[in-house]
Amino acid sequence: MLDHFRMFADYNNWANRRLYAAAAELPDSELRQSKGAFFGSVHATLNHILAADRIWMKRFTGEGDAPTALDATLHDDFASLASAREREDARMIAWIDGLDEARFAATFNYTTLSSPVSITQKLGPTLAHVFNHQTHHRGQAHATLTALGRPSIVLDLAFFLWTEGEKWAR
Repeated sequence: MLDHFRMFADYNNWANRRLYAAAAELPDSELRQSKGAFFGSVHATLNHILAADRIWMKRFTGEGDAPTALDATLHDDFASLASAREREDARMIAWIDGLDEARFAATFNYTTLSSPVSITQKLGPTLAHVFNHQTHHRGQAHATLTALGRPSIVLDLAFFLWTEGEKWAR
């Protein structure tokens, strides 16, 4: 499981860098233009992904700043958002690198944002959700980019393994 999640952390970082590079090509008006994605614009979607990651990392580690809303605008300007994304990806990679196999089967407790319900879950499946969640919303940001007439970018895990993640493809 440890190698599996290390691979996903590296893939996540790679995919985020590709998506942010494509988003950086947009003028601010297009970056903020709603095209029907769940959070509307590329900018709002990228803020949501970062917000959710910070919420989960706070739950997992007990450390760091976490917003109290899933639609929080953590960074209004794109450069600050991109820099924060890089730091959060590095934080996730370092945290996963510090885990051991037993930790993935262990449970942790957290309280949901929407209601004060206490939940106990195993770390492994919940961490899989975090990476799946990112993939889901990166897909929405990608669809928004193409709706704005921008070229499609490849974000597939298989492409990552083939081009960048050779250590994981063994």
